[in-house]
Amino acid sequence: MMSGDVVEIARSWIGTPYVHQASVAGAGADCLGLIRGVWREYVGAEPEVVPPYSQDWSEPQRDEVLWRATARFFVEKSGDELRAGDVILFRMRSGGVAKHLGIVGCDGPEPTFIHSFAGHGVVENALSDPWRRRIVAVFEFPSRRV
Repeated sequence: MMSGDVVEIARSWIGTPYVHQASVAGAGADCLGLIRGVWREYVGAEPEVVPPYSQDWSEPQRDEVLWRATARFFVEKSGDELRAGDVILFRMRSGGVAKHLGIVGCDGPEPTFIHSFAGHGVVENALSDPWRRRIVAVFEFPSRRV
């Protein structure tokens, strides 16, 4: 049985260590693994098997693999007004591919986001201006399955 909302579920992962390609609360997760884990609890079974991926996310090929995959399963929306529970996709450097994901934890004048970051694990950070400038797309989870 699924319980809670997206933010509540994501916050339950805080403290999970960063482990590339992992998606197990308390044991290890990268940024995609966090999103996958929240999906499983909020929506249900994952829609496809995630193939192995490198930490560069096809940057040498300039291929937006993560953006395309996210757009296949989430509802893309305008980034003008972030809402708690939105999935945000970041471009970590100018000219690079989008390769980092997070979930808006708190919206309003002092927004936060929950993400898994190398060296830190799953944390909730302020969505400061330097982070906001890196946002390239915003998505909503699809309707919850009952």
